[in-house]
Amino acid sequence: MDHRCLQCFEKSFTRLMHKYPLNPGQEIMFAEYFEKQMENMDTMSTPEIQRNLTQRLKEFIGVHDLYTDEKRESNEQALALYDEWAPKVKASDDPYILALRLAIAGNIMDYGANINFDVNATIETVLKADFAIDHSEMLRNALNNAQKILYLGDNAGEIVFDRLFIEQFGKKVIFAVKSGPVLNDVTYEDARVTGMDDVAEIIENGFDAPSTILHKCSREFRKVYDEADLIISKGQGNFEGLIYEKDPRLFFLLMVKCVVIADHIDAPKNSFIVYNPVG
Repeated sequence: MDHRCLQCFEKSFTRLMHKYPLNPGQEIMFAEYFEKQMENMDTMSTPEIQRNLTQRLKEFIGVHDLYTDEKRESNEQALALYDEWAPKVKASDDPYILALRLAIAGNIMDYGANINFDVNATIETVLKADFAIDHSEMLRNALNNAQKILYLGDNAGEIVFDRLFIEQFGKKVIFAVKSGPVLNDVTYEDARVTGMDDVAEIIENGFDAPSTILHKCSREFRKVYDEADLIISKGQGNFEGLIYEKDPRLFFLLMVKCVVIADHIDAPKNSFIVYNPVG
């Protein structure tokens, strides 16, 4: 984990502890656990540490899903936007490109990175933006040739825009969700309530980090991953877990939300990318 991630951890968990207050003894124990996790910065990824801290906080407060309300609101907001944008995508000159840009715009719906996001403003920005890295035509070609497509889901709300994008494929897709609630990442229930199960087969990845960390995922998921001939990875969290994978099957779709990722991928913060690691 990059040491610069520490500030984001402190900010997000301070916010959570305002929402779910701990007693003084719990505050001390959580602070001690937090410091112990930071000692693992050189050996663990950011999503793994996020997962461990989240699990410990949930144990203290006895709440299974810390973002239940936020996820519900995000899904409802995105479903309303789906009704607005689905006809526009269908009528557009290039439904693939419009749906792709909307899917990337949906990546703003991230309570881990920024709780004050504006989806409509982000859509306007993404529709006009030049992508910092743009392998969208490579992805189009890969989609045309793919038989086994795996789509790695990211956040609640965002999943609705993923659904709209997947509807343009005209092919069978397997959509992967996390196996337990962490941040506002999508779970099986989020996939069900947003209608993703109408357009894709839903599978869990076998782990509850806000990422895809292959050595932690289930054997069943790994089999699907290994057999896919195209893997679409949504969001910064999944990118962090797969950051060193030089796999031609992988395409990352995301908004660059922090300087750590910006420096790694050589793209400006707040830029948008469609990135193939060997492209």
